[in-house]
Amino acid sequence: MSLFHEVRLPLALAFGVSGGPERATDIARLASGVESRNARWAGSRRRWEAGGAVIRADLAHALVAFFEARRGRMHGFRFRDPIDWKSCAPSLAISAADQPLGAGDGETTEFQLVKRYTSGGASWDRAITKPVEDAVLVAIDGEVVTAFEVDWTTGVVMFDAAPADGAVLTAGFEFDVPVRFDADRLDVALEGHDAVRVMRAPLVEIAG
Repeated sequence: MSLFHEVRLPLALAFGVSGGPERATDIARLASGVESRNARWAGSRRRWEAGGAVIRADLAHALVAFFEARRGRMHGFRFRDPIDWKSCAPSLAISAADQPLGAGDGETTEFQLVKRYTSGGASWDRAITKPVEDAVLVAIDGEVVTAFEVDWTTGVVMFDAAPADGAVLTAGFEFDVPVRFDADRLDVALEGHDAVRVMRAPLVEIAG
């Protein structure tokens, strides 16, 4: 049985979620007073806490069902980051020119979707492995094309024919994050008639 279920946590169950990216950095203070810093992870990992929200009893029941069907921490699933789920800013419409996809060499037909985060002249590329089905646009040298397919489980774009040598490939998309529950226990509490508070439901990003 697959350890990843291609199903998204319903948005209604993620109401009030908090969290974001984290990194692991070792910092040592040298005798001179200068800091030595070393990144232990090549990239970032995201965590969220879905607890704290008060929801209706029926929604709480649906959350319990979702948790049980995933066997707690056993199976991963899709989650939509509340602020980072597009190739562009949340308020904008996706465009085929949003993100770099690669450069043609006349032979390669498969390219991994990525999202580039840029600030102050520095950037970091994040592989996107769980694009939303039918929400990917692709362009070659600025011209939108349709002769491609997308593996919705890996984020790989497959062109029908290899783009020409030197061709600039770009893409726009919506995407989910592969996550799992980070606890084998789901805590909920009755707050009143038809009102349930989700005490703790932690999520952590996993490799897609």
